[in-house]
Amino acid sequence: PMTLIISMSIPISIIITLGVLYFTGISLNNLSLMGLILAVGMLVDGAIVVTEYADRQMIDGATPRVAYTAASKRMAWPIIASTATTLAAFLPLTFWPGVVGEFMKYLPMTVLITLSASLLMALVFVPTLGSLFGRAGNTSITSQRIVQAGERGDLQTIPGFTGVYARVLRSALSHPTKVLVGSIVVLICAQLGYATFGSGVEFFPDVEPDNAKIQVRARGNLSLIEQNELMREVEARVFDIGGVKTFYTRVGRDADSEQAEDIIGSISMEFADWRTREKVAQIFDKIRNQVDDLAGIVIDLRKEEGGPPVGKPIQIQLASRNPELLIPAAARVRNKLNSMIGLNSIEDSRPLPGIDWEIVVDRAQAAKYGADVGSVGNMIQMTTVGYKIGTYRPDDSNDEIDIRTRFPQAHRTIKELNHVRLNTPMGAVPISNFVVRQAREKIGTIKRVDGQRVITVQADVDDGVLVDDKLRELEERIKAADFDQRIDVAFKGEDEEQAKARSFLGKAFVVALFVMAAILITQFNSFYSAFLILFAVAMSTIGVFLGLLITGSPFGIVMNGIGVIALAGIVVNNNIVLIDTYDRLKAIIADPFEAVMRTGVQRLRPVLLTSVTTILGLLPMVLGINIDFLAREVTYGAPSTQWWRQLSTSIVFGLGFATVLTLIVTPCALMLKANIHKWRQHRSRLGADKTVTA
Repeated sequence: PMTLIISMSIPISIIITLGVLYFTGISLNNLSLMGLILAVGMLVDGAIVVTEYADRQMIDGATPRVAYTAASKRMAWPIIASTATTLAAFLPLTFWPGVVGEFMKYLPMTVLITLSASLLMALVFVPTLGSLFGRAGNTSITSQRIVQAGERGDLQTIPGFTGVYARVLRSALSHPTKVLVGSIVVLICAQLGYATFGSGVEFFPDVEPDNAKIQVRARGNLSLIEQNELMREVEARVFDIGGVKTFYTRVGRDADSEQAEDIIGSISMEFADWRTREKVAQIFDKIRNQVDDLAGIVIDLRKEEGGPPVGKPIQIQLASRNPELLIPAAARVRNKLNSMIGLNSIEDSRPLPGIDWEIVVDRAQAAKYGADVGSVGNMIQMTTVGYKIGTYRPDDSNDEIDIRTRFPQAHRTIKELNHVRLNTPMGAVPISNFVVRQAREKIGTIKRVDGQRVITVQADVDDGVLVDDKLRELEERIKAADFDQRIDVAFKGEDEEQAKARSFLGKAFVVALFVMAAILITQFNSFYSAFLILFAVAMSTIGVFLGLLITGSPFGIVMNGIGVIALAGIVVNNNIVLIDTYDRLKAIIADPFEAVMRTGVQRLRPVLLTSVTTILGLLPMVLGINIDFLAREVTYGAPSTQWWRQLSTSIVFGLGFATVLTLIVTPCALMLKANIHKWRQHRSRLGADKTVTA
C-alpha cells in the first residue's frame, strides 16, 4: 500500500499537468515531455516524506488515520518550503529572452505546473488515501528495532545498513571541521580538474539529425537551365547514397537572405530510421567523396538544427561606415578560416564578381527631344523583362498573369541598346543621343546593421570539433591581424547566443539562490540554516563536474546550465527536511551530538528514497537507453536521448554526490554550530567567574 499510495502521485499529477497545458494553450512537444520526465522523479518527493513519516508512526503502533493525519501536519511546512525552493529555481527560466528562451521555455513551465500539482497531492490526496488504505510497510522485528532506536533507543544497537550509516556518521561528527574543510577542498579540486582535463564547452548538444541539406554553390552568370544541369549532375552522384529515404531538389536560390549569394540550388534529404543506417557524419563523408571531382561547384553539407536556429556555428560580422574597407577585410578573415583545421563550408556575403550595366540619362539633352526618364525606362524594359501592358486571369487560375511585350530575341542584347529608338514629339530618336551606358562593379545585396554596412563570413565545424575551441582560436588570430580601427568585428550566431545564454543563466542562478534564501530564512528563522542549505547547493556542483569528467562530455551552456539550476532546487529538499527534523529534536534532546545522530538516522530512508527516485527517473537518459513497451524493444543511443543526456548527467551525478553531502556534511555543519555555541557558552562562564573573583 505504501508504494501504491506514493505511485498514485505520478499519474494524477501528470493528468493535472496535461489539463493545465491544454487550457493554457501550451503544446505537448519535445521540451514539455522532457519537463514531465524531469518532474517525475521530483513530484514523488513530498509524497515519500509524508508516507515515510506515517509509516514510522504505524510501525510504532499508530492507526493509519492517526499516522497520516500527524504526517500531513508535521511535514506540511517542510514540504511547502522544499517545493517552493524548487519552484524558485525554475521560475527565472520562464523569463529567458531571445531565440533560445523561446525554444527552452516549455521545459520550466511544465516543471512548475507538475510540481505545483505534486504539492497538492502530497498534502491533500496522499494523506486521504493513506488514512483509508494505508498500513505499515514493514512490520518485521528489525524494522521495529530501527524505528524505535532512531526515536528513543540506543543508536549503537541499530542493525543493517542504517547501523552502518550510524557508525560512519558518528565518526564524521567527531571531526566536523575536518569533514567541512575536506569537502571544500574536493569542491576546488573538482573545478580545477575539469578546467584542466575537461572536454571544453559547447552551446547545445550535437544531436543526430533526421534531415539534412546539400547546398550547391557556383560562380558565373548562369541561366536557370545551366543551374538545373549542374544540380542534376550533383543529384545523380548522391542519389544512390544509402541511408537516405527521400531526396528533394530545388534549383535556384531560396528567398532566405542568410544564404550565400552564389547558391544555385539545394538537395533536401530525409534520412531513414537511425537504427537502419549509418551515422550522418559517415553519410556526409560518402557524399563528399562522390562529388569531390566535380569542377566549378562547391558543396556545403548542412545538418538540421536540432536546437534553437542560429545558423552556421561560426559567424564573423564586419561592420563599418566606410564600405570600401569591408571587402578586403572580409577576404583576410576568409583566408584565416581557410587556413584553420577543422572548418568546412566556408562562405561570405561579399558581392559576386561581375558587372551591372548602369543607364545614365542626360536630362537636359533628353528635354530637347521632349523625352523623360520614365519613357526611357519603359523602352529599356523592352530589351530585358518586357514592358507590362496589362494583366489577364485565365479560367483555371486564381492569380492574375502579367501581359508583357518585348523586342524580338535578336534585339534583346546589350549592343542593341545603342540602337533603340524612342518615340518623341520630334519623331523616333535614338536613345543614344541622351543616354550613356556604363559598366559598374556588381553590388549584390546591401546589408546594414545599426546604420553600418556589414559583411558576414561564416563556417561550419567538422564532426567532433568543439565550436568554442575554434572560436577562441579565431579570436586570437583576428586580434593578431590588427584590422583597421574603423572596422567593427563581432562574433554572431552561436557565439552570440552562447554568450547571452551564459549571462542569463548566471543571473537566473543568482536570482534563484536569493529567492531560496528568503524562503529558507522565513522557514527556519536562521541565517545559518539558510546558508548551510545554499552551501549544499554549491557543493552539489562537485558531482556535476565529476560526472562530466567520467563521461568525457563537454559542459553544455544551455543543458548543463539548466541542469545546475534544476539541481539547486532538488538538493535543498532533503536538507530542508533534515534541518527541520534537527530543529525539532534539539528542543527535546539536551545533547546536540545525540540530536544530530537521531536526525541522520530518522531521515536516512526518506533522503535515499527521494534521491533514488529522481536518479532512476533520469538514468535512462544518462545511459541513452530507450524502452519501447509496445514493441517490446530496448534501444541504445536514440537521437531523442542525445538531446537530454547533458541535463540528465548533471542532475544524476550532482544529486548522487549531494545525497552524500546531505547525510554526512550537513550533519557535520550542524554539529560544528553546536560546538561553536558550546564554546561561546564556556567562554562566557569563564568570563563571569573571573569577574566574580575580581
